[in-house]
Amino acid sequence: MSIPFWCLFISAVLIYVARVPVGKAMKEQGGYNNHLPRAQQAQLTGYGARAIAAHQNSFEAFVLFAAGVFVAHTTQTQGFLIDGIAILFVIARLIYLAAYLGDVPQVRSLAWFVGLVCSLVLMLSPLLRGI
Repeated sequence: MSIPFWCLFISAVLIYVARVPVGKAMKEQGGYNNHLPRAQQAQLTGYGARAIAAHQNSFEAFVLFAAGVFVAHTTQTQGFLIDGIAILFVIARLIYLAAYLGDVPQVRSLAWFVGLVCSLVLMLSPLLRGI
């Protein structure tokens, strides 16, 4: 399996890693409400609210990254540059999650931007073939 596909797999796992703090925050709020979990999540504040936002953003970021990886794959655009961009995306998402949970908005925004650029560059990767 190629590095971009491994990065895609890791990014999918990160969606659910980001969900773990949400469950923890819900338990601290008087127990996990399995009957109405989304209603309980909507009431989270502070750390819990940031955790749910990070989890939801992970889905959004994954979609663009997956599209970029598949564009690169289907156009047979490969090499160290594509591998590096995919790895950088995963690193940016790890920093993003840590910064969101740690309430460091400037770092979070920068990490989000780096991840977005990685996804967009992967989508445009056929243009990079000659590089």
